[in-house]
Amino acid sequence: MAMHAVHKMLAAAAGKDTVCPGEIITAKIDLVGVNDVYQIVVDSFQEMLGTKVWDPNKVYIFLDHNAPASDLKVAGAHKTFREFAKEQGCRLVDINEGIGHNLLPEWGLAKPGNIIVITDSHTPIHGAYGAFATGLGATDIAAVLMDGATWLKVPEVINVRLNGKLQDGVMAKDVALYVLGQLGTEFGTYKVIEFSGAVVEALSMEERTVLTVMATEMGAKATYIKPDKTTIDDVKSRTDDPFTIHQSDAGFQYEKEYEFDLTGLKPQVAVPHSVDNSRNVEDVEGIPINQVFIGSCTGGKLFDIEIAAKVLNGKKVPPSTRLVVTMATKEILKKSIEKGYYQILIDAGATITSPGCGACSGLLGGIIAAHERCVSTANRNFPGRMGGSLEAEVYLTSPLTAAATAVAGKLTCPNRV
Repeated sequence: MAMHAVHKMLAAAAGKDTVCPGEIITAKIDLVGVNDVYQIVVDSFQEMLGTKVWDPNKVYIFLDHNAPASDLKVAGAHKTFREFAKEQGCRLVDINEGIGHNLLPEWGLAKPGNIIVITDSHTPIHGAYGAFATGLGATDIAAVLMDGATWLKVPEVINVRLNGKLQDGVMAKDVALYVLGQLGTEFGTYKVIEFSGAVVEALSMEERTVLTVMATEMGAKATYIKPDKTTIDDVKSRTDDPFTIHQSDAGFQYEKEYEFDLTGLKPQVAVPHSVDNSRNVEDVEGIPINQVFIGSCTGGKLFDIEIAAKVLNGKKVPPSTRLVVTMATKEILKKSIEKGYYQILIDAGATITSPGCGACSGLLGGIIAAHERCVSTANRNFPGRMGGSLEAEVYLTSPLTAAATAVAGKLTCPNRV
């Protein structure tokens, strides 16, 4: 039976020669992560009579969603996590480091062939590096902490082939929003979504992660981009650790295949209140915007900050609009200072918060009020996102469109500024 590379990864993790879609396996885990929203993981570990994690070197605790702590309850949860990490000897990623999903590639921990599970739905982001990465619930993660393995149902694989050449002003976020608009939010439910084609091959690793993180909004269990020279060079620049690249067998049959020619694609916006409610920005521009948020694992990378700084250089955000910028990691913040991006953003009127998930999760760092409109480079815009008000509106765009909007004070195409 012809196997996909992802199925070969899962077979290796399960100690089997072959696996097939629908099969239930027990897979060994290479890296497990817990974020600060899930204190219940520690509680469940203790309730299940856990005493020691199976391998402290493979366990990462990320204080990134609500960091620094916004209230006493969160501060208490952070205290619990710090104590657990110290007791168990696992890696504590404290409030000064940034978003776990962006830190793993920085540290060379997102690698081809790895099996990664984290208490976060956007864990499939690491499929950009040829890993099998998926989000798990708190009790499943607690069980992984105890014995280093979890059960998985082997998923089918869908191929989304992206051909053509992107025109100036179009970013990977525009591609993801367009695909969502065409295929919806459920076509990839419990599937591996593979992204392939000329457009993908031309993207940087930072931009590839935008496709794989947005695949969560397509329903994906996991994602996959075939490792190539871009992947290998990036990983080897960060780590000397070995990794395994599995190759899909000739003749492998995808469950479904979709193909798009993106040569004429224009900048996109997902209007409230769904990620698949995408439009050409030029068709809806002019809507007054109260806040622009540039940040999150999706839109707070160094390339995103560079793009925003180029647009905002020498310009001012109007008084009617707030610009909140949250860089994804401490390293991105440091490089932004070194390259002058930080100063450009400050001079333009931006408020820059500490690295982390920030306003994306609606926990701190840019919460919006009822009846306010926010253009965001994050990944979700359902009612109540970014603060809990059902009357607020979130418009999802690329960092380039977001920066242009910040300058204009209204939803704006990048070529207007």
